[in-house]
Formats: sequence, structure tokens, C-alpha cells
Amino acid sequence: MLLTLCERKTRQFFMIKIEDKTSASVMKAFDKLREYYGSKWNRIFKSITTDNGSEFADLSDLEQVSKTLVYYAHPYTSCDKGSVERHNGLIRRYIPKGEYSVEDIAKIEVWCNFLPWKILNSKTLEEYFDAELDRIYRRR
Repeated sequence: MLLTLCERKTRQFFMIKIEDKTSASVMKAFDKLREYYGSKWNRIFKSITTDNGSEFADLSDLEQVSKTLVYYAHPYTSCDKGSVERHNGLIRRYIPKGEYSVEDIAKIEVWCNFLPWKILNSKTLEEYFDAELDRIYRRR
């Protein structure tokens, strides 16, 4: 199973392999991501928009342990989270639903983040995300 995330400001894309489609697995993935970014988590991930699946039922707990706001998309309205849906379509070009290796995930995540986007003046998501991290980490 894959958990796909898209940081809102820069559209940086994350693919995280999870054990199963349960809320516990999703929260475990978010806990690892929070641990990785440490004290800067709140400044990097200010909000998360997700669908209403049962695997995201405990996601509102993030609001209790961080300043990240959680929004749930309207049912059957994928346009509420269009950037993630676009990336999910890109993923399906290379790997069908089912089993894939960690190497496959890493390769596709890098590929997605190094695509130039017209909306970003032909810069890549990685360039924008790195610039944003530089700005965040320079501040105290």
C-alpha cells in the first residue's frame, strides 16, 4: 500500500509505503515524517487535505500533537486534492496497483519531483521545496 502526499505550497510529492490500509498504518507513516522534519514540521506542513476513507480517521489526531490543520475533501470530489490526484495518475503510468519495491517508490518519487511544471515557470517541485526548506531552516 502507498500513502501519497503533496505539500501544498511547493507541491513536493511524497510516497510512503505503508503496511496496510488502516488508520494505524497511516498515523505511523505521519509519525515517521514528523520525526524526520522535527521541530520544522509545523512550518513545512501547515495543512493536510485528505479524503474521507477510514484509513484517515485518526488523522485529526495530528492537530492535537502539532499545529498542522487537517481538512477532509468532499465525498467523490477528487478536485479538492487535485495535485495528489495528478501525481497518483503519474504513478500508475509506471506501477499498477499492487506490489512494488521500495526502489520503485523512490525512483518514481524522484522522477515526479524533478518534472518541470508550467505553473512553476518550468521549475521543478524539488527546486521550490528546497528553496522553501532553505527559507524555513534559516529562520530561528
